[in-house]
Amino acid sequence: MRKKYTYNDAYVESTIVMDGCKAIEAHLIAHVSNPLLNYRHQLEAIEEALSYITKGEMANFSPVFIRYFVSDAANQTELINNSKLNCARSVVEQPPLNGTKVAVWCYLMAGVTTTALENGLFAVDQGQYRHLWGGSAHNFAKNSEEQTLLLFEEYEKQLADEGCTLADNCLRTWFFVNDVDLNYGGVVSARNRVFASRGLTADTHFIASTGIGGRQADPNVLAQMDTYAVKGLRKEQVKYLYAPTHLNRTSEYGVSFERGTAVEYHDRRHVFISGTASIDNRGQIVHEGDIVNQTDRMTENVGVLLREAGCSYDDVTHIIVYLRDIADYQIVMTIMKGKFPYMPIVIVHAPVCRPGWLIEMECMAVKKIDN
Repeated sequence: MRKKYTYNDAYVESTIVMDGCKAIEAHLIAHVSNPLLNYRHQLEAIEEALSYITKGEMANFSPVFIRYFVSDAANQTELINNSKLNCARSVVEQPPLNGTKVAVWCYLMAGVTTTALENGLFAVDQGQYRHLWGGSAHNFAKNSEEQTLLLFEEYEKQLADEGCTLADNCLRTWFFVNDVDLNYGGVVSARNRVFASRGLTADTHFIASTGIGGRQADPNVLAQMDTYAVKGLRKEQVKYLYAPTHLNRTSEYGVSFERGTAVEYHDRRHVFISGTASIDNRGQIVHEGDIVNQTDRMTENVGVLLREAGCSYDDVTHIIVYLRDIADYQIVMTIMKGKFPYMPIVIVHAPVCRPGWLIEMECMAVKKIDN
């Protein structure tokens, strides 16, 4: 079920996942409707709108993860850090392209208990499963490769505290890279080294991921990481998505992530689609320099991945679109809203890892099943 809420100077697009007449989870994309407000008032407008929803119609939900897309992290992060919202939190400088200073993706679940763990992860307990979210992990090592190695080292310690491992429990990562054209190579090199040493290969599996341009408040942070893992899964519950008619294996061009991952629970299927661009099954950029056709090919690629998971765009909860060139915003928004008129969508400025890719998108889908 999709619904739009308006509250003062903000509006929230939502997808609410239902089990019969019972809502079980929700994804919210919150936008500011008045770009003339200063940053403090824009942030307040979004947080008031979220509070209105989560204390009203969604009072039985618990927020589990929130990401703030901001236009100036150095000057805007401190106010967010003072927020009383109790969930895993990510802040990244990826300016919303509707002319405002902040937008938000918030993920909520019903029927769960939540705990902020001492090691920095946020735990969400639901029956036999413990969902583990991490946001805005960073450090100040000397370069992007060393920072990424240290990020994985610290993350593996956090997972070990919960009896988990990177290979067996981590389902999704996000890497936000300061000056992606310069520093992405170091992130890739570090990830390849870590994965190879943990038995994560093209013959076993990788982890769904987005690697994209994005800044943290401190310019010395070259790589920031968000994470999602689940404790309690069996291997047969997890399926990896390839879409070989449209996409190649990422290992063929030297990187190590899955195009998508589907997870089966007894009542629903979660599908995580990695950052996906206009690419073919030989790893080549399709429609170089053409934002319209790159957008079409990108959404086609994602659609094939979704079908491989037994889903469609009807099951998608939200879409995040990353644009290299802010001048492409109007045409891309027109295309995306034409294709998906009621979908919660946020479009941000964030260069993709290969300069010829003008656009990339990621999404999550949830499908009701009886398993």
